[in-house]
Amino acid sequence: MKKFIKGCLMLALSFHMTPTFASKSDCSPQALSQGGLLLAHAPEGAEILYQQKPVAVTDEGLFVIGFGRDAGSEQSYQIKHADGKVTQCDLTVKPQDYDIQRINGIAKKYVSPAERVLQRIREDNRSVRQAREVMTDDALFLQGMIMPAKGPITGVYGSQRVFNDKPRRPHFGLDIAGPVGTPIMAPADGYITLAEPDMYFSGGTLVIDHGFGLSSSMLHLSKLLVKAGDEVKKGQVIAEMGATGRVTGPHLDWRINWFQVRLDPQQVMKALASPLPAAAKR
Repeated sequence: MKKFIKGCLMLALSFHMTPTFASKSDCSPQALSQGGLLLAHAPEGAEILYQQKPVAVTDEGLFVIGFGRDAGSEQSYQIKHADGKVTQCDLTVKPQDYDIQRINGIAKKYVSPAERVLQRIREDNRSVRQAREVMTDDALFLQGMIMPAKGPITGVYGSQRVFNDKPRRPHFGLDIAGPVGTPIMAPADGYITLAEPDMYFSGGTLVIDHGFGLSSSMLHLSKLLVKAGDEVKKGQVIAEMGATGRVTGPHLDWRINWFQVRLDPQQVMKALASPLPAAAKR
């Protein structure tokens, strides 16, 4: 039975290029990447703390901790053992090189939205944020993850444009190009927490909760085939690619979050390319 928890554990979280499982006694420094994902295990009966906040742990002791696009290089988490002893585990986060484009001479109307649409944008952002705060207490993403669409990669995580010497928000998704109507699949098992056909920037938009705060967002869809509350399975066709919202052509913008922390879909997918084996258990 699914259970949803809202507003829980607002932690910075990311994943390593490949899963790293710490043994019950080993918390030696581990190499991570900005936008990547770490999977590790807590000793029997232990609690995990990151930035002095508790981290959710599965019944098997699995937990995730990670870092966003601009995470600092030195991080750590604490293991509070059943006997009260606390162990600090140090992490090293490797910086990434991002594609930065500088473009000058752009008219202001193409850089900033008109005031009349700002309220709609705020409402859209609030809806997406709420959807990403939903947590299913079942780590559905451990069943593995696949690419949600077929097509050339035209945009990557972390890239950024600077218009008239003013930095814009970085791109936090993976862009996959294709014709309108291209099938979009669920990258992993999950539940639909948001299904909106017409958001200002993202057009047709879906958010899928994969458990423990890990979610996928699908943007610029031409057709939604699921609704909020639906359960979906990995590989299930859930939408069709489109050119809705603010885009220059048809494509899917696939984003992965852990609550509000934006992760690199390519890194996460590589880490979860196949179901995790029973060896992941303590």
